[in-house]
Amino acid sequence: MPCRSYAGVIGSAFTRAAGRSLLAALLIAPWVAAAAPAEVSLQEAIRRATQHTPLLEARRAAVEAAREESHRAGALPDPMLSIGIDNLPITGRDAFDTRIDDMTMKKIGLRQEIPARAKRKAQRELAGRQIDEAQALSESEGLTVRQAVADAWIDLWAAQNAASTLRALREQAVLAAKLAKARYAAGGGSAADTLAAEAAVLELDNRIEETRSMQAVAQAGLARWLDEPAVEVSKDIPDFTVLPASETQLLGNIERLGPLLTANAKVESSAAQVDVARAEKRLDWSVGASYGQRSGGRDDMLMLEVGIGLPLFTRNRQDRGVAAREADYQAMLATREDLRRQETARIRADVARWEGLKRQVALHEQGLLPLARDRSATALAAYRAGGELQPWLDARRDELAIHLSHAEHLGELGRAWAALAFLLPTEAQP
Repeated sequence: MPCRSYAGVIGSAFTRAAGRSLLAALLIAPWVAAAAPAEVSLQEAIRRATQHTPLLEARRAAVEAAREESHRAGALPDPMLSIGIDNLPITGRDAFDTRIDDMTMKKIGLRQEIPARAKRKAQRELAGRQIDEAQALSESEGLTVRQAVADAWIDLWAAQNAASTLRALREQAVLAAKLAKARYAAGGGSAADTLAAEAAVLELDNRIEETRSMQAVAQAGLARWLDEPAVEVSKDIPDFTVLPASETQLLGNIERLGPLLTANAKVESSAAQVDVARAEKRLDWSVGASYGQRSGGRDDMLMLEVGIGLPLFTRNRQDRGVAAREADYQAMLATREDLRRQETARIRADVARWEGLKRQVALHEQGLLPLARDRSATALAAYRAGGELQPWLDARRDELAIHLSHAEHLGELGRAWAALAFLLPTEAQP
């Protein structure tokens, strides 16, 4: 019986301890989860940015505003209501008396301006072109945002990759420092070697801190688009050595590039402006009716009138406007052609740069990096066997320089790839 009671005490104590542990775990878990940066793939980052970026929301609102404006384009002006009095005496003994003079009449009327049908049609066409222009600007901004998000994501990936590489190199430096200390303690080494090995570790620590700073800057750049302060790139890295579209395909779809999208839309808007200016030569009409009431039992009056606009002096009015709009149209054509040439040259230059960086990265990965690693490992093995430390220091310095150069080239390759991969809208890519 005492044994069972003692076991029960232990069991209940264990249960209470387990409950406290579980409660503590439940309380701490949200904080741990909140502290861990979320991993985001490139495609996920682009999807989130294009859905919730305020800049694109503003462009979508501008498109909606253009659509709303188009509904009233070419509509008849609002009618005008007029109320007045005709032939009211204002001097003499009967001034301001509406009952004395037979000609005095209270009047109410309505007038409607009727612009020429060609004018209203041209205004509707212009409103449609302005919708297209707003949509083109929205699509162009979307491409720009995708490019900017890709650059920010690749910057963060490059910083994380550089930090990982330096941490791997630090392990070898720490091993060399331990060997130097052990040899010096055994009387077989020198204090200078020990200090040099420790300096190599500190140099790597300094480099690692630099990459951490770069990583924080890159995280801030990506957070500008995702509205999330702490993120990390996922392990799902695109293949930066393969483009979604070839140079030939990019040049064949050059009209779908952001700058050309807006330029084409502006050309069409300028053409519609020319039509609006030409329609100004057409005659406008107006119709009006008014009802006049006279006092003293006199008969009431009705007035009907029709007005016609007379564009008699078109040479210095309407013709000048047409000439100005035609000049604007020619300016937009020239601007579009210049943009087409710029984008063609840029694509060719970016492809050449991407090809060069791809070759440099391949040279590093297939030749320079393996040689540098083998040289450092051989020098460290020789030092462990009783050789000199300086060959390892030289090999480590060269390996570090090659790794840093490779990390820089990887980032440049990723950015060069993104500059070409996100030129076209997704539906235009093969």
